[in-house]
Amino acid sequence: MTLGEAPPAPAVFRRAAATLRPGEVRPEIELEDIPAPQRLAPYSAAIGASVYRDDDELAVGRLIMLFDPDGQRGWDGQFRLVAYVRADMEPEITEDPLLGPVAWSWLTESLDAHGAGYTAAGGTVTRAVSEGFGNKAEDPVTTELELRASWSPLEEDLSSHVAAWCDLMCLAAGIPPLPPDVATLPPRRREDPEPFRT
Repeated sequence: MTLGEAPPAPAVFRRAAATLRPGEVRPEIELEDIPAPQRLAPYSAAIGASVYRDDDELAVGRLIMLFDPDGQRGWDGQFRLVAYVRADMEPEITEDPLLGPVAWSWLTESLDAHGAGYTAAGGTVTRAVSEGFGNKAEDPVTTELELRASWSPLEEDLSSHVAAWCDLMCLAAGIPPLPPDVATLPPRRREDPEPFRT
């Protein structure tokens, strides 16, 4: 290491980061490496995803892995996962008062279904209505669901958490989860992924 170079990331972080990229995902999902925020923890990595039906993008999201060897307040450990999902919704769905609890259950039930151990989960569900004015007055009114959540994984291998997040995105997009006996396909990739950076 030369002067000015950052120290190498701890091995535990590198092992966990490697599990963020599963070998198989649903054919509707396209994964990509994205820049991770640098100020939330000493080490971080992130992936982004889009859910497609044919050529229509139905949902987008990101999953950020944070690692602090000393932990942080409220984490209950050294790792924290931060998830974001946004999906277009029909107006009558966003008006349902049960949408918030139902959307939150999509996350917790997906984590449970994949056997992803976690603690200290928290988050928000937001309904957004976008209406155009002025030279955008002709734009259609759109309604969206946004789910922001974070939780602390209980294991270093994060593959089950990634699978649960992918299921959450599909549920938000109106695509039901795959039955347990149905195989997934290799992920769609635009280009070779770059290695994670810290």
